Amino acid sequence: MAALNILITGASRGLGAALAREFSAPGAHLCLVARDGASLARVAEECTARGATVATALCDVRDAPRLAALLAEWDAAQPFNLVIANAGVTGGTPPDGGLEGWASAERVLGVNLMGVIHTVEPLLPGLVARRAGRVVLIGSVAGFQGLPDSPAYSASKAGLWAYGEALRARLAPLGVGVTCVAPGFFASEMSDRFQGAHPGKLPLEAMAARIARAIRRGRGRAIIPAPLGWLLRLLALLPAPLNDRAARVLRFTIRAE
Repeated sequence: MAALNILITGASRGLGAALAREFSAPGAHLCLVARDGASLARVAEECTARGATVATALCDVRDAPRLAALLAEWDAAQPFNLVIANAGVTGGTPPDGGLEGWASAERVLGVNLMGVIHTVEPLLPGLVARRAGRVVLIGSVAGFQGLPDSPAYSASKAGLWAYGEALRARLAPLGVGVTCVAPGFFASEMSDRFQGAHPGKLPLEAMAARIARAIRRGRGRAIIPAPLGWLLRLLALLPAPLNDRAARVLRFTIRAE
């Protein structure tokens, strides 16, 4: 892949940080957005050591006007040709077994779905005008099957998958690629908050490498690991009583951040 100007949100830790390291190389320019300044600075140092040039900004992706202004400034200085909307949070059943609650649900949907839209939409006119570039949406296999212990998270990732599928069909004739990514479990602080089984769990760097490979190959979808993703997609086709029973096998609780 040619030298890139790359935007990555949620880049201070976890998958965002791993993807930033994965794409760091001489000639690459990274624009990294996150909320944790100290962690973001460490990631920027790691990427610089690998030969990339790096710009950083602290911004909550729920703040649409501020994020749009920041992205417009960066895109005007050096147009993006790879946009990775990765920022995400989790929520769901707390360790005491209670309900998720509206505040958690609003936060999860605000970051995981609207935060992605806030990231992507301001940059689409420029990408379309240049008839080049790729948008990558980091979802989850949880978007294929509503999980009883993370209803808002499942909803956010299901909405994100539908949004990405629609964008890909809309933008392909205009010269802009879209990759919808649905990771399963991988080693991270977010994954560690899920207190339950982690089937098919991958090391963080292995997940980042597989996603980066799918991006470089221009794939429209990347479900990793594929067996878990396709199993959850098939469960959604079962009659409701059977589907509900199967979903309850996957019970877990979520430790607070």
